[in-house]
Parts: sequence; structure tokens; C-alpha cells
Amino acid sequence: MEFSRLRENMVARQIEGRGIRDPRVLAAMRNVPREQFVPDDLADLAYDDAPLPIGTGQTISQPYVVALMTEALELEPGDRVLEIGAGSGYAAAVLAEIAQRVYTIERHPDLAEYARRNLERLGYDNVAVRCADGTRGWPEEAPFDAIVVTAGGPAVPESLREQLAAGGRLVIPVGGAKSAQQLLRIRHRGKADYAQETLGAVRFVPLIGEQGWENSRREP
Repeated sequence: MEFSRLRENMVARQIEGRGIRDPRVLAAMRNVPREQFVPDDLADLAYDDAPLPIGTGQTISQPYVVALMTEALELEPGDRVLEIGAGSGYAAAVLAEIAQRVYTIERHPDLAEYARRNLERLGYDNVAVRCADGTRGWPEEAPFDAIVVTAGGPAVPESLREQLAAGGRLVIPVGGAKSAQQLLRIRHRGKADYAQETLGAVRFVPLIGEQGWENSRREP
């Protein structure tokens, strides 16, 4: 199967065709071999317009959603990025194509190791992977120019808000139910000044952790 052709078609139809315009994001989506971040028996589905299972009840996000969230971060080449929810490492690879340095956290040990192996095998030496509670962030490496969360929480974790650099952007799905969220972009305008905007309805796996669903009220 010609994965390069499938990848180009994916970008043209699913990404560019739906309004993604940032040339850095489009280039990153063209460069990252998505088939290398899914189980071998699903490789022929890697460029479908859908999420795919990657084990432990988790998924690799739909390509368009990865592109949408990456564009929403408004990345520059010198940025340092924190990702919460490494999964198989695919989105981290997309981020690493644009940013200077990516820090990604995964709470499932097996997936954290899977992501680490995938990224190392493909030469992404500007990505660090940690197995930990992502809702706490990565304080010793803060502040970050951009933070992206690939799981839906009941509220914005205060730790992540505090780890944004001045001028930084946080993109996160937030909702009062585990089954549906609104995608938010939060800008740190300095000191305790944050601006928030809603980018649209999304559906992600639950954000589990100290400042996620484990310590929240029950799902309605």
C-alpha cells in the first residue's frame, strides 16, 4: 500500500479541505507517517477519517482533530510544548515537526513506552516522554509556550494554567459529562489574566487524574 499517497490524500481532503490553513501544520501532517503509530493490523486504516484503538481503552485521534488542535496552538519554531495524553506518540510527532521541544505525558505505562519507542524509531529526538498524571503537568520544565490536552476534563486543571508562559496558549476539551466536551483555547495574557474562547464541540476519552475526573463530581 502506498502510504505516502494515502497521506497526501488525507491532507488534501480531510485537513486542507476542512479549512486548516497553517502551512506548518499542513507540512507536519504530510511528513508524519501515521501508519507507524497504529497497531500493525490497523495500518491500512491509518489515513481513514476516524480515530483508531491503540490499546488500554485509548485511541489515536482522527487526523483532522490532531490538525485542528495543532493549528489552534499557533505554534512557532522556537516554542516549547507540553502535551497531555501521548497515546501512541502521533500527535507529539506532529508537534515536534513544528516546535523546538515537546514534552508529552501518558498515564498508561504500556502506552508511554509504546510512544517512546515509536518516536525514537522515527528519529524525533526533540520529544521527551513521561509516564505520570498529566493533570499535574510537568512543573520542572515549565513554563510552556503551548499546552495541548488530548482528553476531556470537567474543568481546566489549575496546574496546566499556571504552567503557561506569558503569551502561551492552552487547548483543552472541557465538559460537564465524560461523553462530550467543548474545545477551549485559553491565552495567558500576563499575571492572572487569561482569555478563553470556544472552538467547537468535540468528543475525547476522559481526562483522568488528580485535577481531572477522578477528583470531580460524578458524571451526570
